[in-house]
Amino acid sequence: MGGDQGPSAVVAGMAKSADKNPDIGFILHGPSAVLLPLVKKARLSERCVVREAGGVVSMTDKPSHVMRHGKDTSMWSCIEAVRAGEAAVAVSCGNTGALMAISMLRLRRIEGVNRPAIACLWPSRNPGGFNLMLDVGADIRADQDDLLQFALMGTSYARNGLGIARPRIGLLNVGTEEHKGRAELKVAHDLIAAAAGPSNFEFVGFVEGGDIPSDRVDVIVTDGFTGNVALKTGEGTARLISELLRESFTHSILSRVAAVLALGSLKRLSKRIDPRRVNGGVFLGLNGTVIKSHGSADATGISAAIKLSFKLAHSGFNEKLAARIAVGLAQRQAMLPEEGEATL
Repeated sequence: MGGDQGPSAVVAGMAKSADKNPDIGFILHGPSAVLLPLVKKARLSERCVVREAGGVVSMTDKPSHVMRHGKDTSMWSCIEAVRAGEAAVAVSCGNTGALMAISMLRLRRIEGVNRPAIACLWPSRNPGGFNLMLDVGADIRADQDDLLQFALMGTSYARNGLGIARPRIGLLNVGTEEHKGRAELKVAHDLIAAAAGPSNFEFVGFVEGGDIPSDRVDVIVTDGFTGNVALKTGEGTARLISELLRESFTHSILSRVAAVLALGSLKRLSKRIDPRRVNGGVFLGLNGTVIKSHGSADATGISAAIKLSFKLAHSGFNEKLAARIAVGLAQRQAMLPEEGEATL
């Protein structure tokens, strides 16, 4: 109910997914008086249960307020469905801060996870077409242990969500040289390198902003502040390029003719960089899978988020993620000095 385009876009996205995959079922949360007619019109009545929830979390609501007074909202009801085991995954277009706050409160963190992370897909030169980056905004801070956990969670996502058996992990920095960057980044570099062998991933070391869409890595690890700035910059740049191309091809009669001749190539480019195709940031590190759809997502974007949620649920992703974190925690504990042992 909290998305920019309202519930009609959500139901339209559900209908797209239902047409493509007969194995998906839905629990839709919100006021039944609004949702039932939309569900009936989309011919989803046989595959969708509407759960009454009168309250709505707006984009301007503070997470602290929602945690105290949001029990009657559609967002809270959605997370409760995952907590109760009624739903495999929660998908929401609403307020990111509130969604993370409710998810942490009701689902709790996986044992050993200090900070959950939001992971997003990024168009790239890799054969699969995408790289994975985390964190992109769950928390602005991340120390060396958090970054190690992000690497382990990113490995699990890449393996189960993208089908990459041995993901390549890169740590985002201001340069690729080992002497560059903040102190916690240098420590994280060594921790991730030590975990690479036991956790079966390849650590390529430090990477720069230009490597985010490259074929050098599969997973980019960073803190939420840096990741969110990079994400929003990438989205804004993609929109700018699209607008400039449109202006260029409508500048004159000759440019219009050129646009017609290049129509096939332009459509392929538009599809490749269309952010709707990679809609859905996954909350990692919780006892349940939650996917944050873009607030302005249309039916195509909603359908992409549902497709991702189905793939992750079908793979048993969250159970595998918890197992990966447990192994990583044991490895990290083994690297710590014994009690009373001198440290240098």
